[in-house]
Amino acid sequence: MITKIKKLIPRKVFRLLSPSYHFVLSLIAAIYHRFPSRNLIIIGVTGTAGKTSTSYLIYKMLNEAGYKAGLTSTAIFSDGEKEWLNDKKMTMPGRFFIQKMLKQMVVNRCLFAIVETTSEGIKQFRHRFINYDTVIFTNLYPEHIESHGSFKKYKEAKGELFSHLHRFSNKYVDDKLRVCHVKNGLKKIDYTRVKKTIIVNGDDKQASYFLNFWSEAKIIYSLDPKFDERRLIETLNSESLVKNIVTIKGELKQVSASGLQIEIEDSMLELSLLGDFNAKNVIAAFALGASYLIPRDKIIQGLKSVKSLAGKMELIEAGQDFKAMVDYSFEPKALENLYSTIKLFPYNKLIHVLGATGGGRDKAKRPVMGKLAAQMADLVVITNEDPYDEDPLEIIKQVASGAEAGGKEKEKNLFLILDRKEALRKAVILAEKDDMVLVTGKGAEQFMCVKNSQKVPWDDRVELKRAIVDKLCVDKI
Repeated sequence: MITKIKKLIPRKVFRLLSPSYHFVLSLIAAIYHRFPSRNLIIIGVTGTAGKTSTSYLIYKMLNEAGYKAGLTSTAIFSDGEKEWLNDKKMTMPGRFFIQKMLKQMVVNRCLFAIVETTSEGIKQFRHRFINYDTVIFTNLYPEHIESHGSFKKYKEAKGELFSHLHRFSNKYVDDKLRVCHVKNGLKKIDYTRVKKTIIVNGDDKQASYFLNFWSEAKIIYSLDPKFDERRLIETLNSESLVKNIVTIKGELKQVSASGLQIEIEDSMLELSLLGDFNAKNVIAAFALGASYLIPRDKIIQGLKSVKSLAGKMELIEAGQDFKAMVDYSFEPKALENLYSTIKLFPYNKLIHVLGATGGGRDKAKRPVMGKLAAQMADLVVITNEDPYDEDPLEIIKQVASGAEAGGKEKEKNLFLILDRKEALRKAVILAEKDDMVLVTGKGAEQFMCVKNSQKVPWDDRVELKRAIVDKLCVDKI
């Protein structure tokens, strides 16, 4: 009904009314579901990269430690009882959905809710009537610039989540971290006051900006052996200073094809997670656990329980003699990290299948992605991803222009295939023994977004496996 009404309003008029529209919708959703965030400890995770992995690590760590938690993220939803893949094609879904999720977490007796919070969601007030208790900043670099107008505005959109902490009153919890509503002021001494807390990646260039927001407690985490928290703390204004700023330091000891070895606060963690970039996500989750005084052995136990995340460097096995991997990475920095990590796996040729998102999203990065793929992969297959209302062939050509600038030649080591299913088949056919087929952009997403707001069912992991099985069947004939 709401979508139909929106279509009747001229675009220019809707742009003017948009802020009020989003705000009112958020308020109505919160009222309808009776402000469920009042009954949960809410953890918000934001940043350009690492949000999804950090959110999932916190979710798993808390549950393994015995503190029931729910989750809304790019990859997975959980209401505390059941867990399922995000089928909304949005990291931070519509206001009614997210408030309904929080309400169900309350019904299911969750103590925590981890909410992966995006700048687009913040821009549309989806966070506005959620009473956050802790917000975590992972990192920041240019993304969604077309949507926000500039990097400064993008950063300020993220910052709005941090200033949001000041809008709500504190919660009180019992010794089991259950939120308790106390009417009598004297009764509050029987409970623990949940401090509004900011947790920041001290190694990021924008750390000072996010630490300068008001909070009652601040935690800085770092994996840089040369990190000097005093220099960072000196940049804070008097209003943002707190009595004790806690610093949690760690060191990445080893990275291999089997996982990571990280030392955090004199504790050694052996994890099955791939990629050195995941070390930052791990220490962020560790910091969150420490902030709620969860016993260290339980934090470590919980983090060790995480083996992988759907669609994040997920290896696809169907009996083939080459490696096949699916990953979410859809912007240059994430791709650079991914290329660095897959070098841990021995392979001959790298065959990379990629595309770019439509809908006016980050057009400038399309040729950059193509050039990066051309430089790092032996064979590049460019295909459709999520065109929305844009011409998918035009998007492919823009990515291909970068690949050609990077030295690739069409029909020799560069292939443009509109049909994503056929693109995966082409990559699999090109793959020989001990090669690596890498498919990026969609991960475990369950839909492809095309014109007229249509969502076509899709799963890279399923289609890639199907292509491999088909090749193996042909080879046996």
